Amino acid sequence: MSRAGYDPIKPWFLALESMGEFIGMRFARIPPGKSEPDWIYIRHCDYDGIGAIKKMFTERGGTVDELPQARHPARPSFGSLFKLMKLQMQPRRRLHWKELGNSKKLSATPQPAPAAAWYVFSEADTLRMRKHCNAAGVTVNSFLLQQLTVIIRPYLEEGAAASVPWMIPVNLRGRVTSSGELANQTSYLSVTVRPADTIRDIHQSTQAAMEREEHCTNWFAYGLGRYVPQGMKRFLIAKELATSQWNLGAFSNLGAWDPEKKITSPDCIGSWLVAPPVLRFQLVGAGCITFQNRLSLLIQAHPELTTDAAVCRTWIQDWVKAIETELAKPVADRVPASVPA
Repeated sequence: MSRAGYDPIKPWFLALESMGEFIGMRFARIPPGKSEPDWIYIRHCDYDGIGAIKKMFTERGGTVDELPQARHPARPSFGSLFKLMKLQMQPRRRLHWKELGNSKKLSATPQPAPAAAWYVFSEADTLRMRKHCNAAGVTVNSFLLQQLTVIIRPYLEEGAAASVPWMIPVNLRGRVTSSGELANQTSYLSVTVRPADTIRDIHQSTQAAMEREEHCTNWFAYGLGRYVPQGMKRFLIAKELATSQWNLGAFSNLGAWDPEKKITSPDCIGSWLVAPPVLRFQLVGAGCITFQNRLSLLIQAHPELTTDAAVCRTWIQDWVKAIETELAKPVADRVPASVPA
């Protein structure tokens, strides 16, 4: 559904921006010896996360030779239309949050979310996490998502009984074309984490969604937007019909960058953070990136959910504690595996 020179995601983000949403991806660099991040915001209508990383590193004197390519062989096609119809027929159900303190409506001028928090693991702990997940036969993504869902559930009205749907971005480079190398070439899956799901269950659910080619179907759907006026896009967004289902939030992993530590530019070295945008129909943005073998976590909340940074600080503290608790456990059924992070 994609043509050279056309970014099917861009018009949707422009529609969101016109409705008062802040569409900047939140990045940050924490320089060596510092504790506070230098925040960077890059509009999602111009770049996806992978493209933004290359843009920032290159501008700062770092070299990125090749961008990661899609791992799944499927491509969007007109056959995706039938899968799209099936996806759109799924029931839509919104989860409700408990009161999280101060919140505010969007302003006329879109602004970054005020509530955010972060954590950076050491190289040793990052390696320990990879080894743990590899031994269990799951991805780091599935591991992190399971722990994130555990700590978020107490803030939902359904609590421990909540089945939590997440948006998971999927890189489609090499399978689609866009308006440029750094432009949007990322689709998504919707993965629901149920109360009894183990990490392996989440891993298998994600793989099943990939095998159903939901990421290709969703890319095809956004491509249909070329025939939809911006006013209609805004209507679909307002009615929460612009995605195949309602998601509690987005969880994005931008992967591992420069594990060999070849980047030595003073403006690049340090710790890097990333989180996807937060939107009225996607109130939490959680992200991770591994730079020079150190994994970081960043979480932010939409201002209509809360403007209290203490909420996000509690979330990040609880997320890290849940991760460390899980890593301290023996892997129950060791299955030697080689799985992507």
